[in-house]
Amino acid sequence: MRLASFETAQGRRGFGAVQNNGAIAALDTPEVPTLRDALATWGESGLRERAAGAKATIEPGQFKWLPPILQPDKILCVGLNYRRHAEEAGMAIPKHPSMFVRFPGAQVGHETPTVAPSASEQYDYEAELAVIVGRGGRHLRESEAMSAIAGYACFAENSVRDFQKHAAQATPGKNFEASGAFGPWMTTADEVADPTRLQVIGRLNGEVMQDEPVSNLIFSIAQIVAYASSFARLLPGDVIVTGTPAGVGVARKPPRWLKPGDVFEVDIPGVGLLRNPVVAEAESPR
Repeated sequence: MRLASFETAQGRRGFGAVQNNGAIAALDTPEVPTLRDALATWGESGLRERAAGAKATIEPGQFKWLPPILQPDKILCVGLNYRRHAEEAGMAIPKHPSMFVRFPGAQVGHETPTVAPSASEQYDYEAELAVIVGRGGRHLRESEAMSAIAGYACFAENSVRDFQKHAAQATPGKNFEASGAFGPWMTTADEVADPTRLQVIGRLNGEVMQDEPVSNLIFSIAQIVAYASSFARLLPGDVIVTGTPAGVGVARKPPRWLKPGDVFEVDIPGVGLLRNPVVAEAESPR
């Protein structure tokens, strides 16, 4: 099952199940207006039951894709989680997951432009797999961490490299408004038999720049989820972004930065394909 959030031309926001033709069967109610609320209230089995009986559909072209989870309590990202990426960055292999946060306003949905900031030219692409929490808690063991996952999504965890290196903390370079993307939908965990067999592919203007299996993660999905729960209470709808493969723009000679007019895609077969054009900050409607 694929679950997405949307906004109609009339400004109505909701969520629903994505059908094979790209239409969305709306599932939101006044009491449960967002997918985050649905995960907390109905759970995955309740969502599936409602999707099976849904009647109202919104046809393709009649809505805008939004990030699947709107206003999550937490977006936790893991840096340097592929060995080859750590090597190309000239960094030591971390002994613990290197985690930082992204704010909800730093992501847009599928097909919505990401914004190349006016403050920097070092706007870099990063294709990643995101994990969405369905059952939260503290101190989850690795053996139970996978059962806490509701689903998976594509994530463009794009970075502004010079701002990322202003200090020891990466926060500024990771949170420029609308610099990243998330979507198009959440593919439920039961549709992904073995996430380690997923392939994370990043394409810039059709050219493959990143291509690596999730099995190459330094810290596995279960380890990341367990580690995150050791310091924070995970809640339904929390997003954990697992790291980017080698091939980022900053490591190329010369560097390859995202520029207005570019199109960046995150393709994870079996999960989804996230596509976003890039615009200059002055051209952004925000």
